[in-house]
Amino acid sequence: MKKVSVIAAAVAASLAAGSAFAVDFHGYMRAGVGVSADGGQQVTYEKNKVGRLGNEGDIYGEVQLGQEVYNNNGKTFYVDSMVAMTSNGSNDWEGTGTNCGLNDAGDGVDCVDDAEFALRQFNVQAKGVLGFAPEATLWAGKRFYQRHDIHISDFYYWNISGAGAGIEGIETGPGKLSLAWVRSDRNDNFSLGSNNPGDTPDSGNSGGAVNVNTLDARYAGIPLWDNGSLEVGVDYAIVNETDSASQAAKDAKNGVMLTAELTQGLANGFNKTVVQYGTEGYSKTMAFYGDGSWYGAEAKSGADGYRLINTGVVGLGDSWELGHQLVYGVGQDMWDGQDKYEAMSVVVRPVYKWDEYNKTIFEAGYAVDDNDGDKNKFGKLTVAQAWSAGSSFWARPEIRLYASYLTNDNDGDSNVFDNGTSDNSFQFGVQAEAWW
Repeated sequence: MKKVSVIAAAVAASLAAGSAFAVDFHGYMRAGVGVSADGGQQVTYEKNKVGRLGNEGDIYGEVQLGQEVYNNNGKTFYVDSMVAMTSNGSNDWEGTGTNCGLNDAGDGVDCVDDAEFALRQFNVQAKGVLGFAPEATLWAGKRFYQRHDIHISDFYYWNISGAGAGIEGIETGPGKLSLAWVRSDRNDNFSLGSNNPGDTPDSGNSGGAVNVNTLDARYAGIPLWDNGSLEVGVDYAIVNETDSASQAAKDAKNGVMLTAELTQGLANGFNKTVVQYGTEGYSKTMAFYGDGSWYGAEAKSGADGYRLINTGVVGLGDSWELGHQLVYGVGQDMWDGQDKYEAMSVVVRPVYKWDEYNKTIFEAGYAVDDNDGDKNKFGKLTVAQAWSAGSSFWARPEIRLYASYLTNDNDGDSNVFDNGTSDNSFQFGVQAEAWW
């Protein structure tokens, strides 16, 4: 008992000492209610390609808690954590249980989880502990790692987040160098029907598992001219197949992804131009709106691809702001018989500000996937009235009343709305979004 008492006293003393440090509370959420004119709940339809406004049918939230637990003579240790939850928002009580019922055809049973919970971040970050680079951060664990995205489409184009370790922010010449090692396990079987290979679950596939270790090096903050800077990076994917992996995975080659991002600061906004090139499994990153965290290990040897992106937000006078996305990606020789897969997307979001708290938001998106001449076209138009905590494009929290029109034109004449019977859909609803 004496030993237990001593341990308890030590823990209590540690907690008391830690209470002097502030706990950082951050997060993100979106939630609401929507309906489709076809009947039933609204859908989320190709939002990376045509835009997310009025096109998110899920409930999603992240809660992040972090605390500096040690600070002595410039040496600090910080513990960070995050959990996330997603559901379709159809019930009051949405837990981790599974509900089963007849499928839409009435000839079978479908089972779905009410909600899913995930561990997104759990890591330790130490500063001032590296003698050769006291300004740098040494980290290990699971974390969001220097993610690059386009907000209006929720499209992450450079993001290797996961479990790993690294050194971040080494002052080297005019910029800062960051080095990381991150692991991403994937099944090597990929379905061309999936919207985003980065979101494709591994479970249930029959190709066999592969372990991918990604080595990442970035050099950021390179000054070019007034308010202009450059960031360059290289990601090297090392494929390690399991004994049960398919032959395609065992034959898979390591791949390289190169990224260069030019950022131009403007008096009333910013603009980014991104050029990316990928070999082997990274060819599918370029063609299928991937972010680099998913590696197409089954890609045919010799495959490659590239992607061009331009995005930004700019003020147009006192009352208007405009966000935009332009994406063109190509994947070449990714599987037998395939020559060239082209993906193009254009999204614009104009915002008119009536006053400090009221906005009218428009969003139009159009995209084309062209697989050796077989084209699939996507479109969306949205209008929304919003009430937000400030007039800025980025002001949140925000509550929106919206209406969206969605279209699909497939050379294969496949319909994707109203249980596969229609090539267009109208949906409307109310959504709240916040980050803090």
